[in-house]
Amino acid sequence: MLQYRELCEDEICRELFGGFIRHQNVTKCWRRVDGEWVIKEDPFIDDWTEEEYQFLVKCLRNTVATGGFVYAAFYDGVLKGFTSVEAALFGGEQRYLDLSCIHVSEDMRGKKIGRALFLAATDWARGHGGRKLYISAHSAVETQAFYSAMGCVEAESYHQGHVEAEPYDCQLECEL
Repeated sequence: MLQYRELCEDEICRELFGGFIRHQNVTKCWRRVDGEWVIKEDPFIDDWTEEEYQFLVKCLRNTVATGGFVYAAFYDGVLKGFTSVEAALFGGEQRYLDLSCIHVSEDMRGKKIGRALFLAATDWARGHGGRKLYISAHSAVETQAFYSAMGCVEAESYHQGHVEAEPYDCQLECEL
């Protein structure tokens, strides 16, 4: 049975991700070439190392501790998807709130969990003063198709920190 709920800081630990499969076999990605977005072959496997899981736990705990939102999907009590939104507004009149992550376990993709998580994130952001959700999103074709289906478009203004941290990400926004 699928259940959704907000996570508390003290329950976010490495063990929470024991049944979560990050694996993504990427073949094509969006890249900006001469000012135009094009699809390029760029095969690789995206997965998280133990150190990346530890960093994720630290980040998600910090999101909750600083007043942000961490929301999760559980199937039979096992974490199968999660999203987070940071509490701090940025971008001047854009009034962006940062969708810092959204992931669905490989074994549960295609079941509309990502959509439910995204809608929960937009509801929370709208209720916390945001005008737009900002997303520094993986450039994989499948990932970008998801965001497009959710109504996301290229961001009007880019968050330099995100661009520097992940230069191949697509910088997106979603009107709330």
